[in-house]
Amino acid sequence: MAAFLYRLGRWAARRRGLVVLLWVAVLAAVGVGGLTAPGASKGDSSMPGIESQQAYDLMQERFPGASADGAGATVVFVAPDGQQVTATDNRAAVEKAVKSLSTGAQVALVADPFESDAVSKDGSTAYATVTYKVPSDDVTDTSRTAVDQAAGQARAAGLTVETGGSAMETDEGLSGVAEIIGISVAAVVLLITFGSLAAAGLPLLTAIVGVAVSLFAIMLLANPLGLSSDTSTLGMMLGLAVGIDYALFVVSRYREERARGRSPKEATGRAVGTAGSSVVFAGLTVVIALAGLSVVGIPMLTQMGLAAAGGVAIAVLAALTLVPACLAFWPDAVLSRSARKALKHGRHTPAATTPAAPADGEAPEAGRGNLGTRWARFVLRRPLPVLILGVLGLGALAVPAASLQLGMPGDEAKSTSTTQRRAYDALAEGFGPGFNGPLTVVVDAKGAPGPKAAVNAISEKIAHTPGVVSVSPANFNQAGDTAVFQATPTTSPTDAKTKTLVTTIRAERPALETGTSATFEVTGTTALNIDVAAKVQSALVPYLVVVVGLAIVLLLVVFRSVAVPLKAALGFLLSVLAALGTVVLVFQQGHLASLFGVQQTGPIMSLMPIFLVGIVFGLAMDYEVFLVSRMREAYTRGDSARQAVVSGFRHSARVVVAAALIMIAVFSGFITESGSMIKMIGFGLATAVLLDAFVVRMTIVPAVLALLGDKAWWLPKWLGRVLPRVDVEGEALDHHPEEQAPAPDHTGREPAQASR
Repeated sequence: MAAFLYRLGRWAARRRGLVVLLWVAVLAAVGVGGLTAPGASKGDSSMPGIESQQAYDLMQERFPGASADGAGATVVFVAPDGQQVTATDNRAAVEKAVKSLSTGAQVALVADPFESDAVSKDGSTAYATVTYKVPSDDVTDTSRTAVDQAAGQARAAGLTVETGGSAMETDEGLSGVAEIIGISVAAVVLLITFGSLAAAGLPLLTAIVGVAVSLFAIMLLANPLGLSSDTSTLGMMLGLAVGIDYALFVVSRYREERARGRSPKEATGRAVGTAGSSVVFAGLTVVIALAGLSVVGIPMLTQMGLAAAGGVAIAVLAALTLVPACLAFWPDAVLSRSARKALKHGRHTPAATTPAAPADGEAPEAGRGNLGTRWARFVLRRPLPVLILGVLGLGALAVPAASLQLGMPGDEAKSTSTTQRRAYDALAEGFGPGFNGPLTVVVDAKGAPGPKAAVNAISEKIAHTPGVVSVSPANFNQAGDTAVFQATPTTSPTDAKTKTLVTTIRAERPALETGTSATFEVTGTTALNIDVAAKVQSALVPYLVVVVGLAIVLLLVVFRSVAVPLKAALGFLLSVLAALGTVVLVFQQGHLASLFGVQQTGPIMSLMPIFLVGIVFGLAMDYEVFLVSRMREAYTRGDSARQAVVSGFRHSARVVVAAALIMIAVFSGFITESGSMIKMIGFGLATAVLLDAFVVRMTIVPAVLALLGDKAWWLPKWLGRVLPRVDVEGEALDHHPEEQAPAPDHTGREPAQASR
C-alpha cells in the first residue's frame, strides 16, 4: 500500500499540471451539468415494512384519484379576546377570506369552516382547509402569496390569522452561515497549527474543490435518482470536514519529511505513502459506516448515506492526488517561516531528530518534547486513574440516553416567530392537543359480507377506545369496499400516551377482524413517526453488527493486532452513547436549550441515533487510524510499547487536535441553521467528535495501551498468516533509495531542479 501510494504521490507531483487540469475539468463538467440539471425532488419518502406505509399504499390503490402528496394549506382564524368567530363581523371576515382563497388557479377545494364543522366548541377558533390540485413541491409562490393575502384581509378586520400546512412549506436550503463559520474557524486552526498562510490555505482549497465536485455531482444525479435536498446538506457537512482533515495530515507529514532533509518530490511521495495510507483506511471506515446505512431499509437514509460516502471518497482522492500536485507547485511555501529560513541558509530543522527513547519505567525529562509528548507521559504515569475517570465521565453523560424518546419534529418544534408554529398552537388551544396529529384509519372491507356495517363496527370500537376524543365520518371509495376515517387523540402527536394509543388500537384488530371479516390499518403523520422510530430501533443492532464488524476486520488488517480494533470499537460505543445522552439533555429535556436556539423540546428525531452511530463511527476511526498508526510505526521500528505511545503523540497529537477542532467547528456551524433536523445533527456530531477525539482517542486510548504494554500489539500466528499485509507504516519505503534535497548554492537558494 505505502509503496503504491508513494509512487502515486511522486507521479502527482511530477505531473502536477496535468493533475490540476484534470480536477478543473471534472469540476467544470459536473458544475455545468449540476447547474443545468432539473432540481432535486422531495425524494423517496417511502418507509417499506411498516404498517403506516402499507396503509398509505392501500389508500393509493383503492382511492386512485387521491393526491399522492396531500398538498394543502390550513388557515386558522382566532377571534379577539372575549369574542367568537361566529359573531357577525368576524364571520363575514372569515367568509371573505375563504372566498378569496378559492380563486387560485391551483386550488381544488376550500372547506368553509362554518359548513365543515371546523369551529371550536367555545367559538374562539376556526380553520379553513385549502386543497391543491398539485403536489406540495409544485405549489407556486403565487399560490402561497394568495394565502398570505387572504390571511392579511382577515387580520385587517381584527382577527388573529396564522397559516400552516404542507403547501406553505418552502425549502429555504442552507443559509451559508454554517459553511462560513466552519471554514473561518478551520482557517484559524490551520494557521496556528502550521504557522504558514500557504499551509493553512492548501487544505481549505483542496477540500472546497472536493466538496464542490461532490455537490455538483449530487445536483446532477438528484432528479434521475430521486435524491432529496437533504442529501446535499449531509454531503457538504461531511465532505468539508474530512476533506480538510485528510489534506491536513498529508501536508503535515510533508513538512515533517522536508524537515528531515528530503527533497520536495521525495517528501511528497513519502507523505502520500505514509499519511496517505492512513487517509485511505480512515476514509474507508467512513465509507463503510455511511454505506452501511442501507441495512436500515429506509430508501431516503440509503440515498443520503451513499451520497455522503461518495463525497468522502472524493475527499480521499483529492488528498492523494490534488494535494501532492499543489505541494509540487509551492514546495517551500507550505513550510514554516523557520524552516524556510533554515533552507535558505543551507540548514535542516531539528524536527527530524527523534529523542532517544527512555527505558520502560524511566521517568523522562520533564521539559522534553512538545505538549503531545508531555500529555502522553502524564497518562503513562497514571494510566488506571485516567482510564477510570474517562470511562466514568462518558458514562455519566450517557445516562440520559436511557430515557431517549424518538419521533419526528413538526411545526411544534419551530420557532414561535413562525406562523406555522403559531397556527399549531392556536389549533391545539382551540381544538385540543391531539387535533394536530389525528390518526388515519384505513378499513379494508373487501371480503366482508356487509362492508358498511363492518366499517361502522370498527369506527365505533375505536371511538370508545380510551384516549380517543372523536372519530370522523367514514369516507368510502367508489367500489364501496374501502373506507377512511380519522381518530383524534386526547394527547399531542409527540406525547408518549399517543404512542400507547396507537399500540392499543392496533391490538384491537384481531378481535374486530373475527367479528367483521374486515381489517384495518392505522397511518397518518403521528402513526408514521411512531412506526419509523420502531423501525430504526430494531435496525440499530444489526447495523452496529455489520458496521462495527467490518471496521474491526479492517483495523485488524491495518494494525495487525487483536486488542487495538476491539479497544477502538468499545471506545466508540462510549463516545457515541455519551453524545446521544448530551443530545437528549439539550433537545429532549431542555437543559441549555436556549443557548443553542432550540425553541421547543420534544422527542429526538427518529433517524438521529442511526445518523450519529454511522457518521461518528467513521470519524472516530479516522482519529484511531491517524493516531495509532504513528504508534505502530514507532513500535515496528524498535520503540518499546510505552515509548511508542509517546512517539505517536509526539508526531500526531498536535495534528489530530487540529483536525478535531476543525471538524467540531464545521459541525457546530450547522447549529446556527433554522431547520431542527440539521441543528440537531450538527450539535450531535460536534459533541461526538469532541468527546471521541479528546476523551477517548487522546486519553483513554493511551491509558489502555499503557496498561496492555506489548500485549496491545499481539496477534496470533495463524491469524497473521491469514490476514493480508498492508504497509501503512511505510516500512517498504525504508528500503527505498532516498532522494535528499540538494545543498543550496552560494546565494543560499536551492537549485531549481529540487522542486521539480
